[in-house]
Amino acid sequence: MYVGRIVAIARTRDGRGAALYRVSSRSFPNRMAQTLADGKTVAIIPKPGFENDIHKNPYIAYNCLRFANRFAIVTNGSHTDPIAIQIEKGIPPRDALANVMLNMDFEHDSLDTPRISAVVTPSGDKGWLGIVRRDALLIREFNLNPGQAYYLATYEKNKPSDDQVDNNFTPVNAQQACDYILGQGVFAEFEKPVTAVCAVAKQDGTFEFHSKDF
Repeated sequence: MYVGRIVAIARTRDGRGAALYRVSSRSFPNRMAQTLADGKTVAIIPKPGFENDIHKNPYIAYNCLRFANRFAIVTNGSHTDPIAIQIEKGIPPRDALANVMLNMDFEHDSLDTPRISAVVTPSGDKGWLGIVRRDALLIREFNLNPGQAYYLATYEKNKPSDDQVDNNFTPVNAQQACDYILGQGVFAEFEKPVTAVCAVAKQDGTFEFHSKDF
């Protein structure tokens, strides 16, 4: 099944939060993840030799991972930074997601691509998933159990839901989380993986992160 981009919130079996992002693409598969100079932001960009793809679709390059007030934030577009800025100002994650996604709306490309977002606490006890589509704005808070991951995608699986869950989330670090969302557990069912970016909290409450191209 092709579901497009995927965000997920998870809790490790020993009680640490994780935020996961996967690019799956049929139209622009020649992309990669790159850590920016600040050392704490990750962007999705075209691979060398495919830089001109940005002129075909301006939505294919963006910051996809940031941290704010101890939360980890992943999204599929340019809404990452505004969400992080609002959370840094003390706005609760639900409200930050709603404010930014309502104002920025879905991506006005040929597919009306939805914007999706995920935010998680360091302990993984709570996480938020949000989507703005042409027909809806949906934001939901989840209580996470150890070994559990809830996910949301741009297509097909495009509503925060109790049945979009993996109850056997086994990764213990960010590298394993990237492997997981690229092709393990429930995510093995989803086609055309391109790259993944994941953050997993450490015991001190800060997040480590990792990226991996498929």
